[in-house]
Parts: sequence; structure tokens; C-alpha cells
Amino acid sequence: MRKGAIAGTLTLLVLGICAIVASLIVRDRLYDPYQGYADAEQFVVIAPGTGTAAIRRSLVEAGIVRDEFAFRAALWWTGHALHLQAGEYRFDSPSTAVDVIERIASGDVHTRPITFPEGLTIAEMAETFESRGFGAAADFEAAAGDASLIRSVDVEAVDLEGYLFPETYALPRDTSASSLVAMMVSRFLDTFDESWRSAAEEQGLTVRQVATLASLVEKETGAPDERPVVAAVYRNRLRIGMLLQADPTVVYAMRLAGTYAGNIRRSDLAMDSPYNTYRYAGLPPGPIAAPGAAALAAVLSPADVNYLYFVSRNDGTHAFARTLAEHNRNVREFQILYFRR
Repeated sequence: MRKGAIAGTLTLLVLGICAIVASLIVRDRLYDPYQGYADAEQFVVIAPGTGTAAIRRSLVEAGIVRDEFAFRAALWWTGHALHLQAGEYRFDSPSTAVDVIERIASGDVHTRPITFPEGLTIAEMAETFESRGFGAAADFEAAAGDASLIRSVDVEAVDLEGYLFPETYALPRDTSASSLVAMMVSRFLDTFDESWRSAAEEQGLTVRQVATLASLVEKETGAPDERPVVAAVYRNRLRIGMLLQADPTVVYAMRLAGTYAGNIRRSDLAMDSPYNTYRYAGLPPGPIAAPGAAALAAVLSPADVNYLYFVSRNDGTHAFARTLAEHNRNVREFQILYFRR
């Protein structure tokens, strides 16, 4: 073999070895877990429109990626240079450069839960929104005033009271009030689906009437087995033209008037408000709170009972009665004598 051929072969061999070594080094940097921050967790916020250079600096400075080389290599290796998404990302353990890029490319942003229990009003939900640090209560109330979001099933709605579905939502930090409100209305529409709307129509009820009745049920009892019974009481009263006389509607009217101080006086039962079901027959103008799925279902499938009255037992449950005489006895036992004791 000529010297030139031998030299060429050796050169190729050396280049091959160098390439293999370089490849191993790159792969090691790509898949070597790294954590350069001392705290238990580290957050990185990528604003919309942020370029890869700025993202690279943020990740390196935060101790998420070892260095710029590791970031560049991982970006090239994964092919995600054009796929990195904005948002807040949380890291709480050593991560490989590839894992970091994959997370950001998939938009695996950090979310925080916010819970809205059943029976809250728009104003109360707005307070929760602000207290959890998502934004101003005023922004939430303004967004909840967009009745167009529910227009497909309720043309009479002037706001979204009763249609912001109560549950726990997992939200990115930058979620706006309007986005959350739209999400909550969508959840209501998914729950009160076509089958429920058909059932309501068959019973001569509009979606608004069902939501309004369900909001009364939600405010009156938290006992699951009582919801269909309370719904039956109200539907029985409506059927015979009897006043609903629901205390929660008076509270709602007083809140609107700014006069509610935590209790109802006898004189409040005479206040002139369309929401006062002690004074005005039929349903109030609209929902007085956000009903959950169980309350909505109870209105569509009330218990088969002939009760017209109920009173609190002061333990979370109620005593039900068919006649006024029976109801008065229950009132004496569970209210008058109870508080005397």
C-alpha cells in the first residue's frame, strides 16, 4: 500500500473517531439531567413573541439548561426551533436539554387551580378570581356581563348569572377574565346538553327557567338527596300558582340593593323587587346563583312528592310538609323551640 493511501486511511479513521467522540459529547449534553437552581422549584415566563435567543438566555440564567451550547444542540436535535410556545413553565427536578425543549414546544405550561363552589353569584366569583391572583374582580364582572355568550339558549339573558358553571379550573397564570368566563359558559353548555334541553322543552320549561329554579335549589340545600325534593316543592307551588317564598331570592334582591347585612328581617320580605318571591308570584327574573349539575338535574327530575313546604332542621337538612298545619308544627319544633333551647 502506498504511503499516500495509508495516510488517507488514517486521516479518515481519525475523522471518524473524532466524529464519534463529538457525537457522544453532544448526546451526553443533550440527555444529561441538569439542575442549576437551588430552590425546590423554578419558574420561567416566556412572553408571546419572544425569540429563541431570549428564551435561551432565560433558561440558562434560570439554571434550567446547562449552557447555550446545550440549548442550541437540543433545539437542532429536536427540530423545534419554530415551535417554542409562550407561557409560564415550572421546573422542580433535573431536566435534560431535550426534555426542556420538548416541554416548551408542546406548550406544557404551568397551571394553577381556581375553584368556584356551587351557589356563588357573579360578584362572589369575581372576588374569588381576584383573591387567587388572576386579576381584578372588576374585570371578571365586566366579562360576566357579556350575555352574548349564552344567547344560543337564552335570548333574555342580560348577563351570565347562573351560567358560569361551578367547578375547579386549571389555568395558566396569564388567563384573562374574559377567557375564563367563556370557558365557564362553555362548560355549562356542555353540561346542559341537547338531551337536557329536549327534556326541558318536553316539560314546558326554557333553559332560563331551569337555571333559575336550579339556582334556588342550590341555595336552599347542600344535601344531595334533598335537591330533587326541594325542586319538587317549588315546581308544585308553581303548578298551583302559589308564591315560592324563597328566602334566597330576598337575599339576592337585598344584595342588588346593597342592603343585605347578613340576615333577613320581617320587613325585608315586603321589599319591592321582582326577585322578591314573597311579593311576586312565579319565578324571579333570572338565576340568583350558579347551579351545579346535580341541581339542574333535580329540576328536570324532581321527586315524586306532594310537599309544598319545608323548613330547616338547623343541621343542613330540612323537614318537609304537605299542609300548612304540618309545616307550622315543623316550624315550632325546628325553629321556635330549637332556639329557645
